[in-house]
Amino acid sequence: MNIVILDSDPAFGSSAVSGGAEPADIDCSALLGLGNVTSFPHTAQAEVAERAANAEVVITNKVVLGVSEFSRLPRLRMVSVLATGVNVVDLRAAAAQDILVCNVPGYSTASTAQHTIALLLELMNHAGEHSAHVHQGHYQRSPAFSYFLRPLRELEGKTLGVIGLGAIGTRVAEIARALGMNVLAHTRTTRPGLPFLQVGLEALLAQSDVVSVHCPLTEHTHHLINESRLAQMKPGAYLLNVARGPIVDETALADALQRGHLGGAGLDVLQTEPPRQGSPLLGAPRCIITPHIAWASVEARQRLIAVTAQNIRAYLSGTPQNVVNPA
Repeated sequence: MNIVILDSDPAFGSSAVSGGAEPADIDCSALLGLGNVTSFPHTAQAEVAERAANAEVVITNKVVLGVSEFSRLPRLRMVSVLATGVNVVDLRAAAAQDILVCNVPGYSTASTAQHTIALLLELMNHAGEHSAHVHQGHYQRSPAFSYFLRPLRELEGKTLGVIGLGAIGTRVAEIARALGMNVLAHTRTTRPGLPFLQVGLEALLAQSDVVSVHCPLTEHTHHLINESRLAQMKPGAYLLNVARGPIVDETALADALQRGHLGGAGLDVLQTEPPRQGSPLLGAPRCIITPHIAWASVEARQRLIAVTAQNIRAYLSGTPQNVVNPA
């Protein structure tokens, strides 16, 4: 069986920054032993048909597969997405060609929740900023045993508003409660039995000291956090987004930061990834941006590879799992 991996970087551990020079940090043998595997770190859209021409199984992370690609891949029977979200695959077009599409649900819940809290703690404590200041020699020249570059804040007693109560949003809310925070939550579908007060979006924005976005990107959530909703947030409040970049209007957020309406923002996702020159948030004050790494802990990526291998084995045995479009 021919398996083609269209974009192994960064899930397999290579780095676009290091040029793949770093040693592998996860074990991919379970996946690579399933058949005749051809792996590409990156694949341009125009290269898909040629590279996957003989593939029965294609593995993709961000490479888009739609009507045009499927029409030129007559041997393709399965697509396994190296992610939970499957927006890169046209599910209707796949089903029309009897191509099974599978994903990897829940593999990065712990990793993404942890990164969300890491962003929040950096906004409160500025540990990285202070460490850099020390390494630059400023502490050595200080007349005092202690100093701080900006006010440090405690989370205990503050209110976290979580938008989206899926697995990740729920885990973030649980961690926030352990840190002594009050939690408000907003979700389109009420989730009974959870120990969080579920409120409307306007109430959440008005009452929260920190707003954390964890909803999926849909036509309803595109620019959900826009100029008017940012204005509804408390002066000095903080915004976190580790969901999808287009949920936040970046121009409106940059303006809210520049005007000082918001105390800060922590983002792991942007509208365009990587960002292009002129992106309104690059250089914005009190804005921490990480390069879409919340999902990427070693443990999460190991689970990603393991479940992807299980998906392919299940397909081969005739009992497919994690199917998002029954072919």
